[in-house]
Amino acid sequence: MQNKQSNSIRTVVATGIGAAVIFVLMKFVAIPTGVPNTQVNVAMGFLALLGAIFGPVAAGLAVFIGHALNDFVTYGSPWWTWVIVDGLIGVAFGLAKNRLKIENGVLGTAKLVWFNIYQIIVNFIGWVLLAPTGDIIIYHEPANKVYLQGVITWIADSISVAIIGTILLVLYARTRTQRGSLTKER
Repeated sequence: MQNKQSNSIRTVVATGIGAAVIFVLMKFVAIPTGVPNTQVNVAMGFLALLGAIFGPVAAGLAVFIGHALNDFVTYGSPWWTWVIVDGLIGVAFGLAKNRLKIENGVLGTAKLVWFNIYQIIVNFIGWVLLAPTGDIIIYHEPANKVYLQGVITWIADSISVAIIGTILLVLYARTRTQRGSLTKER
């Protein structure tokens, strides 16, 4: 019971802090792409780390809340199709936690290659398929506009995760003690 309660507290705290960090990164550290309403989001690199440490619930909720807050502050109201897709991408990144196992202190090239292929596929499904299709169905947006935004976002977010996310994952893994690496002194 104690372990389950401490895990839920840990998830709530990670969600709150993660949402705040994602909001700040989306609001103040985004790099415009030249395509309206799209940018290189360094927050996505941070999201990869958040998911790998805390799992799907914390990552999904943190990016959902952070993105919704950013849209509300920036545009006056959230663009729900993209907020929901970001939340789903956060969940997907969190599902990689058990495969990456960065808390063990070992993050080899094979795991990094797997994760980057995985995140490119996840970003493709989210930004090229789901978000633009949702925009067309819900907001009646022009298809050529939203699919262009989706492709640009897919490329930008995939690059952000591949560079920033990979660096953060490697640096975090190096701070963890490898299992079996400590020996008792006599």
